[in-house]
Amino acid sequence: MEPLLRALLWGSVGFVLYVYLGYPLLLALLAGVWGEKRPFSPQPNAQLPSVTLIIAAYNEEAVIATKLQNTLALDYPTDKLQIIVAADGSHDATPKIVQQFAAQGVLLSFTPLRQGKVAAINRAAAQAHGTILAFSDANNLYTPDTLRQLVAPFVDPAIGMVSGAKLIMRGDGALGDSEGLYWRYESQIKSWQTALGTTTGAPGEVMAIRRELFEMVPTTIINDDLYLALRLIKQGVNVHYTPLARSYERVSLTAKDEMLRRTRMVSGHFQLMSLGWQLLPLRRPLIAWHIVSHKYARPLVPLAMVGALIGNVGLLFINVDLFCVILFAAQVGVYGLAWLGNRGWINGRLAYLPTFLVNSNRAALHGLCQFLCGQPIHQWQRVGRRKLKAKQPIS
Repeated sequence: MEPLLRALLWGSVGFVLYVYLGYPLLLALLAGVWGEKRPFSPQPNAQLPSVTLIIAAYNEEAVIATKLQNTLALDYPTDKLQIIVAADGSHDATPKIVQQFAAQGVLLSFTPLRQGKVAAINRAAAQAHGTILAFSDANNLYTPDTLRQLVAPFVDPAIGMVSGAKLIMRGDGALGDSEGLYWRYESQIKSWQTALGTTTGAPGEVMAIRRELFEMVPTTIINDDLYLALRLIKQGVNVHYTPLARSYERVSLTAKDEMLRRTRMVSGHFQLMSLGWQLLPLRRPLIAWHIVSHKYARPLVPLAMVGALIGNVGLLFINVDLFCVILFAAQVGVYGLAWLGNRGWINGRLAYLPTFLVNSNRAALHGLCQFLCGQPIHQWQRVGRRKLKAKQPIS
């Protein structure tokens, strides 16, 4: 029994360390030795491609006007920019507010029947005229040059999709600070992946794709952005990450709201993992390694965390040694800080990192349960968000 418990403990701890530290360190080493940095400068107006910006919106009356004002103020030629709001199933004032911007060229793609975000995007894409399709949400804002930066890498014909940087506004407490730290961590991973050829995903609020490469996404798919990226990579097309195309937003209203959002997202990861070889580019082994290590392994971390705790406790009952005691104390400390942080009894950097780590992996477990139970969550669940502030600093 003891060898099995030690194998469970070391295997689980090793898996967690590989996902969070080992893979990024190996990636950084490879990018430093073989990577190629390829900055792309924005083109002059005459050479800019035509762009259709599709904004997905569901009951966004609180933010849609701010979003459209921000979009209309972007530094991009108006004769080359088509703006479509895909207001799927909204039963608040979102469609009416969007119609107030019709004179400024904003198009409304609306149906009162709620079919889900993917159906809304597919419907809007059919109305698009741009050679580049860009995608955004209603609850994020762009810096003035974001669209120019987002389309710049398309001068390389090998690049079929471009991903921008997702930033979190400061001033929303520990939840915002931890979310901002997470996205800076993700940004660095994407930069290293891009230096080695292609990144493995793109946030749906700041991404663009060549129109001829866009395909209608099955309406049952939850993570449409990741699905599109993996489909392109499978076909041998590259996805480029550019941190200069910046999108910023506020964090969810509460930790519970953030849990709901992450649960749905992770359930979508398991859904894509279940498609197996349909999305894994086996003929590109380096990229397949990226996908497995970055996208497929991370949702499995909570299972490894549970395994580490079970193995650790089991060994304490069989043969108490100093290492097991220290490791058990460390696990209890992390979970204890997360418990205190979730109840607001302790704040600051000491608590927000353990709280974020534990909550993220709790959401992954919930997402796995939802996926295994076959719960239909392809229709996005709108969670509470703090009101957008155009002048709020970015985390």
